[in-house]
Amino acid sequence: MPQGEHIELHRKRYGRQLDHEERTRKKEARSVKKRAAMAQRALGIKGKMFAKERAKEKATMKKTIAMHEERDKKHKADDGQQGSAVPAYLLEREQVERAKVLSNTIKQKRKEKAGKWEVPLPKVRPVAEDEMFKVLRTGKRKKKEWKRMVTKVTFVPPGFTRKPPKYERFIRPTGLRMNKAHVTHPELKATFQLEIIGVKKNPNGQAYTGLGVVTKGTIIEVNVSELGLVTPGGKVVWGKYAQVTNNPENDGCINAVLLV
Repeated sequence: MPQGEHIELHRKRYGRQLDHEERTRKKEARSVKKRAAMAQRALGIKGKMFAKERAKEKATMKKTIAMHEERDKKHKADDGQQGSAVPAYLLEREQVERAKVLSNTIKQKRKEKAGKWEVPLPKVRPVAEDEMFKVLRTGKRKKKEWKRMVTKVTFVPPGFTRKPPKYERFIRPTGLRMNKAHVTHPELKATFQLEIIGVKKNPNGQAYTGLGVVTKGTIIEVNVSELGLVTPGGKVVWGKYAQVTNNPENDGCINAVLLV
């Protein structure tokens, strides 16, 4: 069993306290007063930092509310603006105009640009460097310790060529390389085996993203051409992002959820 999952295992076996939901609800209700008291007490640099953090949270909340409000605006079409005559069978039917404030494509592009997505796993356990890499001793007397072997699952592009072993600092074992993922579509409730195009973002840092390390919570890009997804403009969607939901090094496969 991976370290740090004993609490989840205990909950699976024995469940939670009988009054857990009630206690959680009360704690959430009290948190507003607690935060207000903290805001009044905090002075100096602590107060500034707290206010800055709160301002960020409020801005994010406003954006989320605004996005939820940006639904299809339905209103009756004005009779005076109609340029052409309406057929007899359409006279009694109410014509509805649909105006989107922002199209889905623009929203998606903005999210990608900002590097932020609404993900199934917003927080994951950080992986320590000792857990990620194994130190390899090299040299005639095995005294040099500058090489590292990646102990997690990695994605390597199809046209990848290794450096000569003498100069290779990070070794990605072929047994831990994967190029396909089991991706679940949240709306269709179906799972497809899709090819991985690349690793977009690893939550543990940019270094692991560059190495193509796939851990729990990693955002990967998958080839969805088989699903037949089409943009509002009628173009076929090739690549889409998905978040890894399991520990691939333990399960031997990559399970992910498509970010729709």
